[in-house]
Amino acid sequence: MIEIRNCWSGRLIREIDEESLRDAALRGADLASADLMDADLSGTDLRGANLRCANLMGANLSGADLRGADLTCADLTRADLSGADLRGSDLTGTDLSGADLTGADLTGATL
Repeated sequence: MIEIRNCWSGRLIREIDEESLRDAALRGADLASADLMDADLSGTDLRGANLRCANLMGANLSGADLRGADLTCADLTRADLSGADLRGSDLTGTDLSGADLTGADLTGATL
């Protein structure tokens, strides 16, 4: 069981009955302000997910499907986004300092 908590209040946002978030199906999930620091989200389906203000520092999002995701003001410092699909996503105000965007598709993304 994985618990995803709000990084400001500590409130439980979502419980996932999985051992890992790797390759998880989180399409359209509301993960606003979630603390996902250093999480392994590689290959995860996050299409249309709400990740506004989420803490994704150091997270592994390699190969993740983030098409149409709302990443407004998210912290992606040092995150691995190599090969991620970010087409049509909103990255307004997102911190991408030190992030690896090698091979990521940012077609139509708002920066």
